[in-house]
Amino acid sequence: MGLVIDAHTLGDLEIFDSGTDDPSLFDFCNGTRSDGGARALRRRMEQPWSSADDILGTQAAIRFILVHRQVFEELPSSYLMNRADHYRQEVLPMIEAKGSLEFGLTALSLWANQRSHYTSMLLGVQVTQRFIRILRSVLRELTPLNPQGELKKMVADMNALLERDAIKGVPDQEAKLLWKVLRLDQLFRLYEKNTIVQLQQLVFEMDALIAMADVTRDKGYSLPELLSGPMAVDAEGLTHPFLDEPVANSVHLDQERRVMFITGPNMAGKTTYLRAVATAFFLAHLGMGVPATNFRFVPAERLTTSINLADDLRAGISYFRAEALRVKSIAEAIGTGEKVFALMDEPFKGTNVKDALDASLAILFRFSKREDCLFMFSSHLIELHEQLTDTASIDCRFFEADDTGEKLRFDYKLKAGVSSQRLGMRVLAQEGVFDLLDKNS
Repeated sequence: MGLVIDAHTLGDLEIFDSGTDDPSLFDFCNGTRSDGGARALRRRMEQPWSSADDILGTQAAIRFILVHRQVFEELPSSYLMNRADHYRQEVLPMIEAKGSLEFGLTALSLWANQRSHYTSMLLGVQVTQRFIRILRSVLRELTPLNPQGELKKMVADMNALLERDAIKGVPDQEAKLLWKVLRLDQLFRLYEKNTIVQLQQLVFEMDALIAMADVTRDKGYSLPELLSGPMAVDAEGLTHPFLDEPVANSVHLDQERRVMFITGPNMAGKTTYLRAVATAFFLAHLGMGVPATNFRFVPAERLTTSINLADDLRAGISYFRAEALRVKSIAEAIGTGEKVFALMDEPFKGTNVKDALDASLAILFRFSKREDCLFMFSSHLIELHEQLTDTASIDCRFFEADDTGEKLRFDYKLKAGVSSQRLGMRVLAQEGVFDLLDKNS
C-alpha cells in the first residue's frame, strides 16, 4: 500500500488542480512524451510510495537515467508511442482465420470493401513494427549498462517480451504486402496483443521516470536521503516549487520535537511554508528530487493537510463544522496507528477566541503525545505559547514582519520562538480602509 493522500490534501497541495489557470504540480512535473506516459505519471502521483525499498528503487532509476540520459532520447517518439497506443485501442475489423485459404479470402474481402479500415490497419502495423524495432535497438544499448532500481526489472521484462518467438519473428522492415500486413495485424491485435500492451506499458512507465528525472535535473533538486527508525523529516534550503524567487527555510521534526507550532502575522509566510514542506514530503515519496539543498526523512503512511476549508451551504455544514470534520479525519487516521504527517493552517477560525484557544490547546497536547507521527500547526493564537512552554515535544517557530517603515516588509524567514506581532490594524490602515470609510462622514 502506498502513501495515503485524501482528496482534500490533493487540493490543498494543488497536485492535480490549482483552482486557477496556473499549472498544477502534475503539470509542473509532466514532461512526458506520450499520453500513456502522462497516465503513468498521474498514477504515480495518485499513489506515491510509502515503502523505503520502493522509494529507493525509483531514486536508483532516476540516478541511472540522469547518468545515461542520451540513451533514453532514442526511445520511440511521442508521435510513434501515441499512434501505436491509438492503433491498439482503435475499433477495427479483425481477421481471426488461421488457415491460408480462409485467411486469404477474408483479407481480399477486407481490402476490397473496407479500404479506410485497411489503411488504418496498415499504418498501425507499420508503427508497431517501428516501435518494436526501436525498442530492440535501445535495449541492445541499454542492457549492457546494467540499469538500476525500477529500470532493472523493466529492461529485463522488455527483453523477455521481445524474445517471445512470435515477436522475435517480426521483421524490422515495414510490411507493405496485403498478406503480410494482415498477418502482422492479426499477431499484434489478437495472438500477441497482451505482449504489445505490456511493452507499451513498460515504455510508458519509463517515460514517466524520465520526466521525473528531467525535473530533478532541470530544477536542480536534490534526491532525499532515507532514514530508518520512527518518523522524522530534516531539511535545509527548502522552497516551494511554484515560487519564482523563493526564500529557503529549514524543517526539523523528529520524535523529540514531533510538533511544530508556528505563529506570525498574515502575509508573513506561514501558509506557504506549510505547503512547501508538504509538497517536498510528497515529492520525496515519489522517489524524485525535492526543492531543497538536502532532505532526509522517514517515510510516512499518510499525508494529510487542513489548509483551504469552506462551508457547504447545501449540505448544511458551517465553516466551523467543516473545520471540526477535517480535524476528525486527522484524528481517525492517527487512531488507526498509521504513521501520519499532518499539517494544519490556523484551525478553529470559525469559532470564538475562547473556544479556539481551548480546542487548539487540547489538540496540540494530544498531538505531542502521539508517537511515530509528525505535526505542523500554525496559529494566530499567541496566547497558547504560555501553556506550551513545558511541553518538550512542541517546537515553537515564527515568521515576522518589519513594521518600522512606512510599509510592512517581510523576509519570509522562519525563526525560533513565538511572534507577538499584531498587524491587523496596521494592514487595514496601510490599505486606506479607514480613510475610505471616514471620507465624507
